[in-house]
Amino acid sequence: MYLCFQIRIENTIDPIPLSKPMEKVNTIQSTINYIKNELKEIYPARETESLAYILLEFILKYNRIQIQLNKNEELKNLSVSQIKNYTKALKTKKPIQYILGETEFYDLIFKVNEHTLIPRPETEELVHAIINENPVSGLNILDIGTGSGCIPISLSKNLNKANLASADISSEAIEKAKENACINDVNIKFFNRDILRWEDFDWENYDIIVSNPPYVTESEKEKMDANVLDHEPHTALFVSNHDPLLFYRTIANLASKYLNTNGKLYFEINESLGKEMIKLLERNNFTNIRLRKDINGKDRMISAIKSK
Repeated sequence: MYLCFQIRIENTIDPIPLSKPMEKVNTIQSTINYIKNELKEIYPARETESLAYILLEFILKYNRIQIQLNKNEELKNLSVSQIKNYTKALKTKKPIQYILGETEFYDLIFKVNEHTLIPRPETEELVHAIINENPVSGLNILDIGTGSGCIPISLSKNLNKANLASADISSEAIEKAKENACINDVNIKFFNRDILRWEDFDWENYDIIVSNPPYVTESEKEKMDANVLDHEPHTALFVSNHDPLLFYRTIANLASKYLNTNGKLYFEINESLGKEMIKLLERNNFTNIRLRKDINGKDRMISAIKSK
């Protein structure tokens, strides 16, 4: 049993020596200016402003409108020290979600660390599609590759009386997902399992199986930013160039056995694999295959129905 309780975690980032002269940071507006100036050589201007607001929202517990309305408000010394520590960490290109230890997904708060991927907006689109297309009460749903637990937890919060289970090969990710389930007050069965060995385990029958598996090929690494390559878990990101459909094929095989008749299979996919995914699902006797574009017009999601 996973017990829920609140733990106060002190900031573990090494403090910055304050003896070095730097721009005065004492009001919300001067703090925004300070952050943007410190990060201007590392991030684009629009991103530095976004990072400034995210830090202030986190530390002050203000929303963006409150920040704009209170730009002349003076900050406490502790807040100033935190701002400088977090800004120093951002200079290393460590993702702000890992620096703060949390992120927002589908209007919910999720704790994250180096064992969990940072949830992306594209995955929110996948969750949104599942919620909109499945209004039936009491669905039995399996999520594969839970990470922070963002998919099953969001589904549990938004689907009526759904029964959620989720599997991941990383025990550290499972522990973080359990913590997030507690924070968001949902009950989910978590399994520490290697999906590539799915036949070694017992599974229930499901109405929906969903997965956002590793789909970035090794050859695509050179296109990725350092903040992803240096900090996010590679086992959750990358798949071999020689078999980029490995996880999809494996999960489709599992779904062929454990998905109920007329049950639905949902995937987030590599934008370059849409046609290959359609063929894979057709070979596994899935019907009503629907390739979906994300908000940026990229083939990012695919769904299908088990016809028999």
